[in-house]
Amino acid sequence: MTYTPDVFSLLPPAAAIILALLTRRVLLSLALGTLTGLLVYTRFDPVAAMVEAWTLFATLFSTPWILKTLGFAVLVGSVMELVRRSGGIDGFVHLLQERYRMLRSRRGALLLVYTTGLVIFIESSITSLIAGAIGRPLAGRFGFSREKLAYVCDSTAAPVCSLLVINGWGALLLGLITTQIGAGYLQGDAVSILVHSVVFNFYAIIALLLTFSVIWFEWDIGPMRRCSAPHAAYEPETKHGDASLMILPLLLMVAGVFVFLWISGGGDLLKGSGSSAVFYTMLLTLGGIALQYRLKRVMSWTEYGAAALGGARALFPIATILLFAFAIGKVIDLVGTGSYLASFLEAGMAHVWLPAAVFVLASIMAFATGTSWGTFSVMLPIAVAMGAAGESYMPLLIGAVISGGVFGDHCSPISDTTIISSLAAGCDHIDHVRTQLPYALLAGVVALGMFLVAGYGIETR
Repeated sequence: MTYTPDVFSLLPPAAAIILALLTRRVLLSLALGTLTGLLVYTRFDPVAAMVEAWTLFATLFSTPWILKTLGFAVLVGSVMELVRRSGGIDGFVHLLQERYRMLRSRRGALLLVYTTGLVIFIESSITSLIAGAIGRPLAGRFGFSREKLAYVCDSTAAPVCSLLVINGWGALLLGLITTQIGAGYLQGDAVSILVHSVVFNFYAIIALLLTFSVIWFEWDIGPMRRCSAPHAAYEPETKHGDASLMILPLLLMVAGVFVFLWISGGGDLLKGSGSSAVFYTMLLTLGGIALQYRLKRVMSWTEYGAAALGGARALFPIATILLFAFAIGKVIDLVGTGSYLASFLEAGMAHVWLPAAVFVLASIMAFATGTSWGTFSVMLPIAVAMGAAGESYMPLLIGAVISGGVFGDHCSPISDTTIISSLAAGCDHIDHVRTQLPYALLAGVVALGMFLVAGYGIETR
């Protein structure tokens, strides 16, 4: 069955986004958005829609990368719970605060979370989850809100991953660029083109600088002002926990992703499988934790199993939400939402305006679909083809696609990275969307201005 994209293609994401904002129930909104999309795809035949739903979820559960991603979402909960129960987080906080005297204020605590987000650029979900795990016990102690924590986690994860592209993000973008080279739209080396394109990832750069400024100047705007009251004071579970019980597992996680990217890519990090890397890294980390904790006699096998199971159970809702996020993404692809939005970008547009137009459309597409990677896949070939017709500067257009994908994804309530950031910080998801939106819009407006200036400056040379 095929569906010609039309105005009804906008219904699935619109239904999910509006319901999420009205009901604040993300899973229900994603499920109803998926059902709406299937009804649109089957031309509002309910029986056919149910058949398509069965086929859709059968396909999802038989897709290796989706299963690995869901497995990662559950296993990372086990890792975080084991580290928490071992006293590793308490020991890490104690080490920084008492011995090195690095954590003396709200600013210092949030800067630690910010730095964590910058250093762990291997995968946006891991970045958010680790930064959230470190930041949650600090929120009560230093009096910043979970919404502020979610903002810092979210506004470092995707931006830094899209700038330092030795990860799955780079592998995807490199594959898309290589395809365009093969089609004759691009000339040169794919890695060189990607490196030059990252320089024009204006939104990611502005978002990182803005996040640092928000932390340093304690700048709360919009709804964030009403979320800044301190939470209950943090009391460590162990007064003198061992920081190595947290540091070694985190090092193992970071190193493991690079190792498995290298293995799955046949010796090339940029060709590795991101889903395989994060999944097998979690298994490796759980094994390393078991060995370390038993050697240090931190917990028995029974306690280890109980903590691992409890952590997995706690993050099972994330896996369920991710499953429906993948489902609505597939449905949006079936009804051609991205293609319909892309049709508004006219080939006859003056090329000085093209980078800004690509940024705006990629932003709308990512907001509507909730996926930056899906936006890259749809928009990059379109932008490159249009740029080739007028001999535009390709790295600037590719940078506009990347920036728009990250910006729209940051603003979307149905984005998986936005959902993970709110859950990692322990705050309500819609509250996170509402409080992050003013900052994201500010960074987006500045980025748009930079694309207008860059388009005029580069294309008229």
